[in-house]
Amino acid sequence: MSFPNFPDKFHEKSFVTAKDFWKYKRSIGRIPEIGPPRGVIICYSTSLFNYIIEKHSVTKIDYIFGDHFYILEEDNKQIGICGGFGIGAPMVAILIEELNAFGIKLFLSIGTAGSLQKKLKLGSIVICDKAIRDEGTSHHYLKPEKYSYSSKKVTKKLNEVMEKMNLDFTLGTGWTIDAPYRETYVEIEKYKKENVLTVDMEAAAIFAVAEYLNVDAGVIFTISDYLSEDEWELHFHLTEKHLQTLFCIAKETINTL
Repeated sequence: MSFPNFPDKFHEKSFVTAKDFWKYKRSIGRIPEIGPPRGVIICYSTSLFNYIIEKHSVTKIDYIFGDHFYILEEDNKQIGICGGFGIGAPMVAILIEELNAFGIKLFLSIGTAGSLQKKLKLGSIVICDKAIRDEGTSHHYLKPEKYSYSSKKVTKKLNEVMEKMNLDFTLGTGWTIDAPYRETYVEIEKYKKENVLTVDMEAAAIFAVAEYLNVDAGVIFTISDYLSEDEWELHFHLTEKHLQTLFCIAKETINTL
């Protein structure tokens, strides 16, 4: 059996759409009192999301993705923050679909990733410019290929912003998988040899959905754990400051694109 079951479905029109969902929301009066911001920062870490809400001037916006959407007041209300909604490719695909139907066309994802290369240590910053599509979601959006790709102009701007901030970073390929507890030895060794840098759960889907919708998206990681050694080495509890740095990078990137 092929995957997806209808392998040419990416040519077909969707019966259920995010625009239909917004039409329904309008019909019952659940419409936000703002227009769409210039771009949105997507974050998965609850501690980072709480830090942003507590330390920055923000306004909670009702009727956008539950209780998970805020506007940064300090940037002319042009940057949205969405977090605390969960993790994984299906969830972030729904998020991008619904925010795009609201009118948002720029998405920056900031989060943690596992390192597949010994040179990438705790706190290393990685710009993911393409991702191996080892999750399911992207295959419902794009024809079968090994990779999906970030928006070139977003990747270029991320490079410029980090160079201006005098930050060290690495640009390269990620591996996106739905099942973190099924990352096997044989896969890890294969991708190490291919110089794949990271493993995560969202990037390939973000790039695929963005391409399908003709919007811009970028992904940056900070390293939280190592799969480059003989055993899995975890440091998630030490990533808070590094995630805050990613937030600053994402904010400046949206402001200057």
